[in-house]
Amino acid sequence: MELKVKKFDELTVNELYDIMKERVNIFVVEQSCPYSELDDKDKVSLHAWLEEDGKIVAYCRVIPQGVSYEEASVGRVISTKRRMGYGLGIVKTGINLAKEHFKAEKIRIEAQVYARELYEKAGFRQVSDEFLEDGIPHIEMLWEDK
Repeated sequence: MELKVKKFDELTVNELYDIMKERVNIFVVEQSCPYSELDDKDKVSLHAWLEEDGKIVAYCRVIPQGVSYEEASVGRVISTKRRMGYGLGIVKTGINLAKEHFKAEKIRIEAQVYARELYEKAGFRQVSDEFLEDGIPHIEMLWEDK
């Protein structure tokens, strides 16, 4: 298992392709949710993923303060191998990267409601009522450095 962390302009074409393929497979195809997956946030984000045998098993992007929120953010969290701890691991990696690279003391996310428990295990707490984003129930959650 290898952790890779890169800025957008450091990604190879193949790495970017593999990341986008996995994100589309999960967020668009698996969840039957047609939405615009590509946004300019990728260009200013750190991209972190766990790779096993040349395949992405978990991924997240870490967005600096002032782009999505006043706080830094961790998003597009995916795990291609479920119930193995990779999702929680990559979320914790995202938190550490936000602290290290962006000096984040707070991290705000929009989490799909079904994943609330995962984010709570990483130290996030719910800070909004439930709302629909692209037809899927979400909540805002906040992590604060203690």
